[in-house]
Amino acid sequence: MKRYGSPLKPYRSPRKSYGSSPKPYRPPMRRSVRRALVACAAGSVALGAAYVLVPLDRGEASPPALGPVGRARVAVEAGRPAALVDLAALIGDREAHLRAHPGDGHSWAMLGSAYVARGARTADVAYYPKAEQALRTSLKARPEGNPEALTGLAALANARHDFRAARMWGEQAVRQAPKRWVAHSTLIDAYTGLGDAKAVGKALESLKKLGPRSAVKARTGQVYRDRGWREDANAALTDAAALADAPVERAACLHRVGELAWERGEPAEALRHYDAALAADPDHHASLAGRGRALAALGRTSEALHAYRSALTRQPLPEYALELGELYQALKLRPAARAQYDVLRARVREEGAGGVNNERVLGLFEADHGDTEAAVERLKAEYERHGNPQTADALGWALHRSGEGEKGLKLVTKAMKKGPRSALFAYHRGEIERQLGKYGAARRHIGEALRINPYFSPLAVPAAKRALAALGDPPEGGPEQVYEPAPAAPGPERRAEPHRASPGHSSPRRASPRPRTPRGAAVSSPRRSSPASPGRVRTASPGN
Repeated sequence: MKRYGSPLKPYRSPRKSYGSSPKPYRPPMRRSVRRALVACAAGSVALGAAYVLVPLDRGEASPPALGPVGRARVAVEAGRPAALVDLAALIGDREAHLRAHPGDGHSWAMLGSAYVARGARTADVAYYPKAEQALRTSLKARPEGNPEALTGLAALANARHDFRAARMWGEQAVRQAPKRWVAHSTLIDAYTGLGDAKAVGKALESLKKLGPRSAVKARTGQVYRDRGWREDANAALTDAAALADAPVERAACLHRVGELAWERGEPAEALRHYDAALAADPDHHASLAGRGRALAALGRTSEALHAYRSALTRQPLPEYALELGELYQALKLRPAARAQYDVLRARVREEGAGGVNNERVLGLFEADHGDTEAAVERLKAEYERHGNPQTADALGWALHRSGEGEKGLKLVTKAMKKGPRSALFAYHRGEIERQLGKYGAARRHIGEALRINPYFSPLAVPAAKRALAALGDPPEGGPEQVYEPAPAAPGPERRAEPHRASPGHSSPRRASPRPRTPRGAAVSSPRRSSPASPGRVRTASPGN
């Protein structure tokens, strides 16, 4: 008989358990304990919210609000593009601060970098001497451990197209702060301007390890474009535009995607990206010039002229004046073209006063529209300073225009091998080859230029089409007509004896075919110890 005071047995589930051990019984939590736990959790949440929302006085300055000054500060420190209104606000803020605190080396570096960014975006070279003075003042105030000022000086040298100085300042900044990714980004521009592809690759690898994804994608796309990897460049820049935090940064990436579309010969696609860039940042003046280029290719000439004039008004770069002048010349508006060429020369002089090097642009202009001898001298000096593919192509073209085609062909070939896939490079090479009588190679490279981008220049495209028509189609017959066949070695003629069937065979056996001597190859007799002398080869270029 069971007793009421006996201990209770563990509760078992009425369901059958297939091999699993029964769990011990746990009495239900008391209601009072549950309420206490809920109250503790609610108190923790309230305390955390108060900690986040109520700033505690820790004796440190609060970070600046992300207004115009804050946005520009973040962009300038990270080496990213900033809006013009934000840059103006940051410049005014730092100038006021430095009037009260002239020994603040960090603020001097910030002000100098802001001057560089504004000068580059507006093509106002008056900012560059002010930037140099501010950055050197920062170095005087803080000679050691000042990578911000060194990076700013590297960016200033890049903006002035002084890539040797940019390399010097950038490498000093990297030595002081190896993990500061902005200096590596600046060095990519310097090495690219010097034509040092190996150093560009190393700097890009360092940037990939240290930089944010959007900046890494943007720089990677530009490097891939310079290597001629257009599809990879397009993918990287498209990703960079999607990852961009600020509209100004997104506009810069969209503009580069548009440039890639233009270089592929797709003006409608390029125009779409230029418009998207201007929608993100109406002050992106490079996209205005891009619109002019694309609209001219699409036959919308009036809109193209308006876009070019707007770009020149807001950012008067010599390159834009050259493009607009050539468009006027293609439209038979010669007085307007001469006026733009005068603007180009004036802008080169003004920018030279601010320390900007425009020797390559001026030399290319002189080679096509001015003094070819002066162009050669100018571009030779520039190529010694900055041996990049763009300068090599410009110098090669100037040498051709001055009558030194053989020397020019070597440089243009080098530019095509080491530089981006450029319709202009291919046209220059083909035209030089045509003048040298290398008609097969000329036909190939001029045709390649028109396949890469059928709209690459309003003046050069019609000239390329005329040259290709003059060259005509290659003659029929292929490579056999290129070389004269060599004469066969003298020897006794041997008659082939008829084959006699063996007894027991009803049909004659066919002899195995002998290998034929290729046409044009020398034939040697196996009985002679010395080989036959090769035949004279006619030096005719393929396609003649």
